[in-house]
Amino acid sequence: MKLLSLILAGLLLLSQLTPGGTIKCWNFHGKCRQKCFKKEKVYVYCTNNKLCCVKSRYLPKNLPWQI
Repeated sequence: MKLLSLILAGLLLLSQLTPGGTIKCWNFHGKCRQKCFKKEKVYVYCTNNKLCCVKSRYLPKNLPWQI
């Protein structure tokens, strides 16, 4: 049972990798990077302590911390 859980966890992590080696985040609309590009915004942080860089069009319209 533990082996099956480890295999499933490994497959889940591998499924988030893109061919470029970056991890996808924010419902697969963002990429985990050290620094975002100009047209991207940081919405959340990735589990690998990098920024989740998301293009503006994929961000929610109303951000709860902005008034």
